[in-house]
Amino acid sequence: MNANKTQQLLLKTGAELVYAKGFNNTGIQEILQCAGVPRGSFYFYFKSKEEFGMALIEYYTDMMCSMLRNYLTDASHSPIERIKRFFEGSARYYEQHQFEGGCPIGNLSQEMSCLSEPMRVKLLSALRSMHSVIQQCIKEGQDAGQIDSSLDAGALAVFVFNAWEGSLIDMKVSKSVHPLEICKRMVLDFIQSK
Repeated sequence: MNANKTQQLLLKTGAELVYAKGFNNTGIQEILQCAGVPRGSFYFYFKSKEEFGMALIEYYTDMMCSMLRNYLTDASHSPIERIKRFFEGSARYYEQHQFEGGCPIGNLSQEMSCLSEPMRVKLLSALRSMHSVIQQCIKEGQDAGQIDSSLDAGALAVFVFNAWEGSLIDMKVSKSVHPLEICKRMVLDFIQSK
């Protein structure tokens, strides 16, 4: 296996473990063992666990932005319908996964933003990237007259994302899709043109 494939395998394996257990509860040896990579090889690919965390944030950001784009840039649906489908798709996904996990960027943000300044800055960039995808859809909805154009598209994107993140916390605690359904209804009621 070449070095790039091994590094990607470590990231994929680490991403799954960190998503399930958290960053601090996931050990380097555990990642190596689960990936089937020889002990001691980790530091050939990453100088430190923090550097691995930085790469992991990029991995999660690509994954989350791709998921958002799948819903929010689908031109076969109107912008407001795309936002609705995003919430409904999230609800289906988490219901199928017994309401576990949540958003990997949100999870890492809660765990690491006070413990590592480089990771905090990288997580902020990840959030901005996700906001940008949502903002583009909102702007299209405003241009189409579906979303209230008196609202700032950038601020609205942050609001929609933060509402979704908050509903994921409630979902995990209550083990119910209900918080996501409330979030969808309230967000759509708030943003649509009257």
